[in-house]
Amino acid sequence: MVMQLPAPTEQPTTVQPTERKAWSIPGAVALVLGLVALCLGIGFLVSAFTSSAGKGGAAASWGGLFLVVAWLLLGGLVSVVAGEARALQLFGRYQGTVRDAGLAFVNPLTKRRKVSVRLRNHETAVAKVNDADGNPIEIAAVVVWRVQDTAKALYGVDDYPQFVAFQAETAVRHVASSYPYTSHLEGQLSLRDNAEEITARLSAEIADRVAPAGVAITESRLTRLSYAPEIAQAMLRQQQANAVVGARQRIVEGAVGMVELALHRLEEKGVIELDEERKAAMVSNLLVVLCSEQATQQVVNTGSLYQ
Repeated sequence: MVMQLPAPTEQPTTVQPTERKAWSIPGAVALVLGLVALCLGIGFLVSAFTSSAGKGGAAASWGGLFLVVAWLLLGGLVSVVAGEARALQLFGRYQGTVRDAGLAFVNPLTKRRKVSVRLRNHETAVAKVNDADGNPIEIAAVVVWRVQDTAKALYGVDDYPQFVAFQAETAVRHVASSYPYTSHLEGQLSLRDNAEEITARLSAEIADRVAPAGVAITESRLTRLSYAPEIAQAMLRQQQANAVVGARQRIVEGAVGMVELALHRLEEKGVIELDEERKAAMVSNLLVVLCSEQATQQVVNTGSLYQ
């Protein structure tokens, strides 16, 4: 007997809301009407206590009605500061966001959640990562970000500042492990020599990671980049050796060019005719003078070149 398992039911997917403009009107009108209703309500209640029993019930009813209207009008007022927004929530459902600075009147039954849309800085902790060559390095970065979609920031993730912090650190570690500290091949990107390209790719990766939180990345920069202490001295000696080799290579290339130019100009002007042996001696002497790290001492030859 073959038992048939029930087909798996599809789990309902929750669609995250995106920011939209909430319904609101200028708050000055609601403020004036609310104060008028409050004064009328208090006046009717005072009249109800001072009037006769027959007229007190009607005055108390009108007073209670005006007080309810005043509570609704004044309770719907919300003050929005520049650089902040108010996300409205009614019975757990997102109703929209108010971004216009000033006093506004919204649905008095909504819950208003404050969200800062100003620019923020986040500096990652110094992380020790192996670069693409396997060398341990220490790296840190600063990320400039702001909330672009308030609905995604509040309902897309649990804690969007902490989410940005974790994703920024993850992106820094990934970028650091994807490139070598210094390039060994022509055209190869490296963390030290291609800072602009690396930071551009870092910004793009962070922006892609924090997109579910409705966060926009303005800029990112590396604030620390160095070899780990355990290999710093060895890599410094290697860099110094490479620099010395490069400098000597440039010196030799320049000296060879100068010797070639000297021989060519002597032959062109016909100043002196040298055989191959004397040319070799002249080349040797010139290379010694031009490539020597210390100042050479001139020797004046008072005899013949062949003595």
